[in-house]
Amino acid sequence: MLESLDAALLARIQFAFTVSFHIVFPAFTIGVASYLAVLEALWLWRGRGTYLVLYRYWLKVFALTFGMGVVSGIVMSYQFGTNWGPFADRTGPVLGPLLGYEVLTAFFLEAGFLGVMLFGQKRVGKGLHFFATCMVAVGTLISAFWILAANSWMQTPTGFAIRDGQYIPADWWAVIFNPSFPYRLAHMVLAAYLTTAFVVGAVGAFHFLRERSNEAARSMFSMAMWMATIVAPLQLVVGDLHGLNTLEHQPAKIAAMEGHWETQRGAPLILFGLPDMEAETTRGAITVPGLGSLILTHDWDGEVRGLKSWPADERPHSPTVFWSFRVMVATGVAMVLVGLLSLYLRARRRLATTGWFLRTVLVLGPSGFIAVLAGWITTEVGRQPYVVYGLMRTAEARSPVDAPAVAGSLLAFAIVYFVVFGAGIYYLLQLMRRAPAPLERGPEPGLPQRAAGITPAQALEKR
Repeated sequence: MLESLDAALLARIQFAFTVSFHIVFPAFTIGVASYLAVLEALWLWRGRGTYLVLYRYWLKVFALTFGMGVVSGIVMSYQFGTNWGPFADRTGPVLGPLLGYEVLTAFFLEAGFLGVMLFGQKRVGKGLHFFATCMVAVGTLISAFWILAANSWMQTPTGFAIRDGQYIPADWWAVIFNPSFPYRLAHMVLAAYLTTAFVVGAVGAFHFLRERSNEAARSMFSMAMWMATIVAPLQLVVGDLHGLNTLEHQPAKIAAMEGHWETQRGAPLILFGLPDMEAETTRGAITVPGLGSLILTHDWDGEVRGLKSWPADERPHSPTVFWSFRVMVATGVAMVLVGLLSLYLRARRRLATTGWFLRTVLVLGPSGFIAVLAGWITTEVGRQPYVVYGLMRTAEARSPVDAPAVAGSLLAFAIVYFVVFGAGIYYLLQLMRRAPAPLERGPEPGLPQRAAGITPAQALEKR
């Protein structure tokens, strides 16, 4: 049976499986690291103990998530050499240095200050500890910079020359700041902040519903809703700019996302439907006339190319891209609505007292992860059949490894990942399930602590 399977498809599934596990951790740690920097800054500025309680609470979550992110990411680099040897050989002169820069800058920066951040609060001064927290947060953003530069080059390759079948960098500025890079970097960083905001908001809602007197839960919920209010609408604007950039450089991806087969002016927006690759049509389409052209070209009569403009072997798989894109957009719209609702309830002083809204945010806790995964599926499947867009097909990038070998390693990855990372995620949820201790003043080394009439023994019990 294994002999009949397509080795290239299995290799793609294996990489998709590992990268899907990995991407959720960096998407969370980027946001949490910045959140920790904000919490410590507020504590140093205002001296309010609640911020310190929240800092220590989310620091444990960050440490565990950071570790899982590092471990899950290492595996992917080995797959370049096992399943994707020709790809590594031909693109190595461009992608190798970009990934190396990520290690030399972001990873070393994070590793250098992570220990101080985790264990040095009582061993170094407040200023130095805050500096370490900021450096870790900056390190996560630098990591996103280099990873997105590498992936964006695969989407919109520029600044290279071809020598002996290899892609050689001719202009590093053009390689790094390729046409899609600024939009994709902004889109991903905002997605990370939204992911964190909704996790923090869900945890705050959970604990506030259980204990309305928990000031730390109230604060984290309020801060998360401010983030959703500001960032979610901004993400829609960045997403629109990203879409226009994709229309210019990867029009086939846009056609697959929208489910359009015929090139037309005044193209409708297809809300829902079932794209059929063989029949070359979208069945049961529910449309809004003219809106597709308006969104894509900002012109009611703008021309939108259909998938029939490309040969059948150069078309992305429209059903996958069509639906993953709609999952991402629907999740984003839900986030925007939550942000606007939170602003309305805050103005009426009912943000923390409206039970249905708290429960809604609790349910939407994983929404950021869903949107990130759906977005990456849209991006990567929409690039097919190319691994380097317009230059190198995915079929050309695969190592000559038999299907049974790829299937066996895929099965091993699935078992190990679900056991190891399943246990890690379970422990992570247990950390979040524990309520933050309601201390109002930050602890001072060597001094007994009291806050709001709570004795140290009572505080420990609440931990």
